[in-house]
Amino acid sequence: MDWATLWFLLLGVLLAGYAILDGFDLGVGMLHMLVARTDHERRLVLNSIGPLWDGNEVWLVTFGGALFAAFPEAYATTFSGFYIPFMLLLNTLIFRAAAIEFRSKVQSPWWRTFWDVLFSGASLGTTLLMGVTVGNLVWGVELVDGVMQGGTLDKLHPYALAMGGLAVSLFAMHGSIYLYLKTEGELQERVVPWMWRTFGVFNGLYLLVTMATLVARPGVTRHLQAYPAAWLLVVANIAAVMNIPRSIFKGQAGQAFASSTFVVACLVFLLGAALYPNLVPGLPGGESLTIYGAASSEATLQLMAIVAALGMPMVLSYTAIVYWTFRGKVTLGENAY
Repeated sequence: MDWATLWFLLLGVLLAGYAILDGFDLGVGMLHMLVARTDHERRLVLNSIGPLWDGNEVWLVTFGGALFAAFPEAYATTFSGFYIPFMLLLNTLIFRAAAIEFRSKVQSPWWRTFWDVLFSGASLGTTLLMGVTVGNLVWGVELVDGVMQGGTLDKLHPYALAMGGLAVSLFAMHGSIYLYLKTEGELQERVVPWMWRTFGVFNGLYLLVTMATLVARPGVTRHLQAYPAAWLLVVANIAAVMNIPRSIFKGQAGQAFASSTFVVACLVFLLGAALYPNLVPGLPGGESLTIYGAASSEATLQLMAIVAALGMPMVLSYTAIVYWTFRGKVTLGENAY
């Protein structure tokens, strides 16, 4: 068995799980100050993700741990090359968690407004930084002997920023649909225009980034050309994108959320297809870091596969139980945020 490829696929599953689950609560965070007007409404928005957000971030922690153990050289290259963006990302994640926990501890308007603004800003910053990082990986980075060259400003090129905007619009759309499902009354009605706005921005940026990628980096489709059946995933992704406005228009928010979930998963796996077998792609004609060059020993990858086979069912079971327990419309209980 090709253990390096297996772990590349498993990393894709972990990343897709994180993008789907934390994607909607990051989207809710970005919309927090835009849709909620009163303190009661803002508490409703927070509590729509309150029981879920920390469990969702477990997928990111697991992804980072798996990357470190399975592909240590790629871990070292990316975390040194993107040191400042990743430190900013770590801070936005910390500030976001602090905002959720501290916001309702004091009965003061200025206190709560401060944490509300921080919550929204940190959610936006987290998503933007992740999108910019992905944009750099798709575009390619300059590597010399496995070491990433260039400073932070070099990584803020137009393509990376466009990818960051695409990530923001995707998660905001995903979050707005989720928020519609969890709320009711006037707050729910106020979410509807944001579903349309975020979809419109996402659709425009999706077309722009796709065209820019195909023109500037045509090599990303090499696996699709080698395996024509893989185009079915592309077609399914386009169909899911088109089903989102249809479902919103018909008031079928559940279908819209299922479609946005599928879109997020498809984009992650299409990203994997574009990168494989590279983990850290270089610029055209330059050096790249592949899964084979960055992988741990075969014995390590085999042992990790056994651990994953034992642990993943527990993670999936825990996730399913939590989501089933807190299904339905959000309410403010005694222990609510």
